[in-house]
Amino acid sequence: MNLRVRTRICDVLIINNIMQLHINKIKTFLTSLLALLMLAGVAHAQSAKSIYKKGWIDLNKNGKKDVYEDPSRSINERVADLISQMTLEEKTCQMATLYGWKRILKDSLPTPAWKNEIWKDGIANIDEHLNGFIGWGKTSNSILVTNLEKHVWAMNETQRFFIEQTRLGIPADFTNEGIRGVEAYEATAFPTQLNMGMTWDKDLVYQEGLITGKEARALGYTNVYAPILDVARDQRWGRLEESYGEDPYLVARLGVAMATGMQDHNQIASTVKHFAVYSANKGAREGLARTDPQVAPREVENVLLYPFKHVFKEAAPLGVMSSYNDYDGVPISGSDYWLIKRLRQEMGFAGYVVSDSDALEYLYNKHHVAASLKEAVYQAFMAGMNVRTTFRAPDSIIVYLRQLVRENRIPMDTINSRVKDVLRVKFKVGMFDHPYVESAAASRKLVNSAANQAVALRASLESIVLLKNKGDILPLAKTLNRVAVIGPNATNDSYAHTHYGPLMSPSVNVLQGIQNKLGAAKVSYAKGADLVDKTWPESEILPQPMDAQEQAMVDSAVQAARAADVAVVVLGGNTRTAGENKSRISLDLPGHQLDLIKAVKATGKPVVVVLIGSQPMTINWIDKYVDGIIYAGYPGVKGGTAIADVLFGDYNPGGKLTLTFPKSVGQLPLNFPTKPNAQTDEGEEAKAKGLLYPFGFGLSYTSFVYSDLSVAPVAQGSKDDIRVSVDITNTGKVAGDEVVQIYIRDVLSSVTTYEKLLKGFERVHLAAGEKRTLHFSIPQEELKLYNRSMAFVLEPGEFKVMAGSSSADIRQTASFFIK
Repeated sequence: MNLRVRTRICDVLIINNIMQLHINKIKTFLTSLLALLMLAGVAHAQSAKSIYKKGWIDLNKNGKKDVYEDPSRSINERVADLISQMTLEEKTCQMATLYGWKRILKDSLPTPAWKNEIWKDGIANIDEHLNGFIGWGKTSNSILVTNLEKHVWAMNETQRFFIEQTRLGIPADFTNEGIRGVEAYEATAFPTQLNMGMTWDKDLVYQEGLITGKEARALGYTNVYAPILDVARDQRWGRLEESYGEDPYLVARLGVAMATGMQDHNQIASTVKHFAVYSANKGAREGLARTDPQVAPREVENVLLYPFKHVFKEAAPLGVMSSYNDYDGVPISGSDYWLIKRLRQEMGFAGYVVSDSDALEYLYNKHHVAASLKEAVYQAFMAGMNVRTTFRAPDSIIVYLRQLVRENRIPMDTINSRVKDVLRVKFKVGMFDHPYVESAAASRKLVNSAANQAVALRASLESIVLLKNKGDILPLAKTLNRVAVIGPNATNDSYAHTHYGPLMSPSVNVLQGIQNKLGAAKVSYAKGADLVDKTWPESEILPQPMDAQEQAMVDSAVQAARAADVAVVVLGGNTRTAGENKSRISLDLPGHQLDLIKAVKATGKPVVVVLIGSQPMTINWIDKYVDGIIYAGYPGVKGGTAIADVLFGDYNPGGKLTLTFPKSVGQLPLNFPTKPNAQTDEGEEAKAKGLLYPFGFGLSYTSFVYSDLSVAPVAQGSKDDIRVSVDITNTGKVAGDEVVQIYIRDVLSSVTTYEKLLKGFERVHLAAGEKRTLHFSIPQEELKLYNRSMAFVLEPGEFKVMAGSSSADIRQTASFFIK
């Protein structure tokens, strides 16, 4: 056994005091260690000479530098050389995912038995390996998950199997989730994508992507499934937290920023999702009903595909996830129109496509367009899928691929093409030349560092939206004698520890944030009501009166409010009421929360409501009778600190809504952008009218004045961009942020176009009294439409430009003309 192997094993034995572990952990650890010893011995016996050379790795162990092993050769040359050496068995192994430990993989570390598994010939990727997530609501406490240094060591050892124990040494792509920071036991945890949308801050989202990519690579992950480019269409949808919002331009700009940051210097691959037409699921239904989107072709192009087109063009993400659903009867994951013509030929995608969970299987057992799983494999890979990714062993898919090739149904050229896409990404991200995390100590310094946490706190602060501030009830004075913090979300920050992001990063809830701000002695707490009542969700259609226990909780909250100078009531939804597979039929506050706020308000004490939740809420009573309302969304692990800063004036809120807030689900569908008069209440005589809050809405503790909107050229006969400028002045007494929004309207067109289209935005910080001129550029491509023949054209005529503080609060207008 060589010195390198002995040293590595000794390091494992002495890390921390192993005898302090529970006995079951010791047994698991020793079993894995024994397996590693056996593998190390086999590796040393097979190769007395190290494969690790100066500047390159002898991956195929033949003693010479092949083209694919040579970092100085082009990626295309290396891919061509490698594919020429691969057998059918090795190629097909690059077309399936092996889900990581506790998902499918039974071993946390390689064992001798791996030499008898199908991945003895390699694997495309290993997903979610040792990231801590082992099931909804379940987090692993394995030392290889919870201890960063041991985690890095284990990720390296898993990769070492593929480098040293397979014939050609093709590394595995370690994929992982990461829409609010890379999913790990601990990492820098950001607010949800919806909250990041409400910051309207492109640079901040880029910083999030940069941190996510750096920390992912430092933890051994080379590919992260983010950002999500789905455009929200229905406020009942459980997965709203995963979208930037309901406007395609906003989603595109933030998507470009996130993907660009993630892929900085090819540190990892960004795999965007879900392609395509995914977020318009009929009636916002989730679970097994993710099919049958009812969307017209122009809306598909103008809204749902818009972000993908721009992110592929500008950020060139290396991965894309094909969605579960069909469109107009054709499943996306079995369609060469979607996965080849639209995705690759038109949008220029050059990475590799993974299936979303059972998207391939659904061709057979849900959509019923394939007679068997084997036929589903045929359809998916012929249509352009590169890698099947789902919570099942990879064997069946790989075996079917081999059968289909031998039956001359899938041409070898198709196999080669699909595998080349996978290899190209692996080369581009540097897996062949730097397959291991080089320094666990450096990873420890980077991951969830103080500097990165500061960026996450900035994100939490910027994402908070002030909805109402009657009589300047906010900010609250820090000199108050007693503040009553009430409500089921005051101590519930489960949103900060869910799947798709860091799982156990330390968090601060709202009660803790206020206590930290004022001192615990000045803060009282009463839960007041559970998040949901005892019969929920049935109570959404059959409301039940409070029982004695529930009434007692409300009464205790009333007592706390009466004894305080002000009541901060923290209401809304949480992981019980929203998330994947958790769409709702109502947007009212669940349970007896409305009863609670009515009772607290009846005390006569000043009341402020803080809303936690990833969906708009039909809070009509609160909007009418409560003076101060803050919407915090899911503000991340720093949420409690950020909310306290906003409540007590240490931060002036500047976030803006990226979702329309209806008054009732009866108004749905209701979203932005909208066609002319499509959402008007004019002429209606039998329903409540209007919105609660429009897209782009958000207040501040200061005021802003817009002036001098300028557009040049006024008459455009060339292909140059349209230049727009506007002055913004902080006319209040405190510094603050304003999100300046630029909208356009095609005044006369061959087809119906939208009332307003967002085509520019900028978050600007201004001191009291400060004035600044903001400049925007609108490419002529953004003025085009799909005409009556579905040709994408620029039509001459007048365009209106609008600058405002929200989609409904337009402060300045101007026009220009296309000749």
